[in-house]
Amino acid sequence: MTSRERVLTTLRHEQPDKVPIDFGAMRSTGIMAIAYNELKKYLEIKGGNTRVYDVGQQLAEPEQEILDRFQVDVIDLANTFGRNSSDWKEWTLPDGSSGQIHKLSYPVKINNEWVLMEGERITAHMPEGVLYFDPCNPPLENANSAKEIENYPWHYYSDEELKSLELQAKRLYEETDYAIMGGFGGNILELGQGLRGWDKFMIDLAMNEPFVHDLMDKMVEVYLKNLEGYLQAVGDYIQIIQMGDDLGTQNATQLSPDMYRALIKPRHKKIYSYVKQHSNLFLFLHSCGSIYDLVPDLIDAGVEILNPVQTSAAKMDPQNLKDEFGDSLIFWGGGVDTQFVLPEENPEAIAEQVKNRINIFSPGGGFVFCPVHNVQANVPPENIVAAYDAAIRFRDYANYSIVN
Repeated sequence: MTSRERVLTTLRHEQPDKVPIDFGAMRSTGIMAIAYNELKKYLEIKGGNTRVYDVGQQLAEPEQEILDRFQVDVIDLANTFGRNSSDWKEWTLPDGSSGQIHKLSYPVKINNEWVLMEGERITAHMPEGVLYFDPCNPPLENANSAKEIENYPWHYYSDEELKSLELQAKRLYEETDYAIMGGFGGNILELGQGLRGWDKFMIDLAMNEPFVHDLMDKMVEVYLKNLEGYLQAVGDYIQIIQMGDDLGTQNATQLSPDMYRALIKPRHKKIYSYVKQHSNLFLFLHSCGSIYDLVPDLIDAGVEILNPVQTSAAKMDPQNLKDEFGDSLIFWGGGVDTQFVLPEENPEAIAEQVKNRINIFSPGGGFVFCPVHNVQANVPPENIVAAYDAAIRFRDYANYSIVN
């Protein structure tokens, strides 16, 4: 099977030749740039560039040699290698190693800390000694009217953006055999937290006043307009559309199931239904934390693929998830725990967990291997290699340990 065939077979809940592997097809299945540099050094990969394509999370875009080394089957539509190399500027990572950041998202140094700007507003900052950019100054923090919501500069795809996406999707579809994932977003809870501030938006939801409904309805309006152009541009070339909304914490959902059902789910369902009515794409949701109590609602809303499968969170036992929801959901992730196992255990223990997770999640198809979340800066490169080499070793469905 080609990689694309392998992924599509898996997404149809059929058993392919091998478990598909993901390494960086979206912004929660990748690797921090510091760890990426160490990984390249460990694998004796010379040359190339460490492109920090997600500046906030400090994520590196995997290069072709890495994709080949780990037998990766799926790629991000936004993959930039081989395109517009002059648009990337050198930047020094927090550990002193080298990276590159696109000129349009290049940080500015103010008062001994790096910041990201949107016009005159500082949107995120990285103090000295910190590895990430933390969001700040939510733009609608003090808004209290529908007019202020309407006047916010919402992003709508331009014709130029859509044409660029179309050309990129067509190129990847025709020139590679990867499955292609398009990152769309569609966040309601997270976008509200970003626009208002986490605490303020949670209060908004609890108060359930007209303002919060106006705000969320505007989000849906913008998403549906953007989906119209997006699906027309890339729907014939990509196979998966990625949505996101972190609904869980380590121990429980961020909001009660009743609140989710009343305020967020109807809007998720409207967005996801539009995708299913206007395309043949598989719908992928990234949602961190303990979301077991919401999984039936997510399935009802239209979710087909669940990521990151945070198995270290409450109620997120791998076997229970497979037994209860394996007929309805594709599990994309959960292949090795990134909180405790990947950074702290030895390679042998990591390989054993990978084998165990493949045995749990893969029977009958419906599983794409990747770690629970992004590989963090402190993960030793030998542990990364151990995880992916174990996935490669045990991914074959002809292997006795998998089919039994």
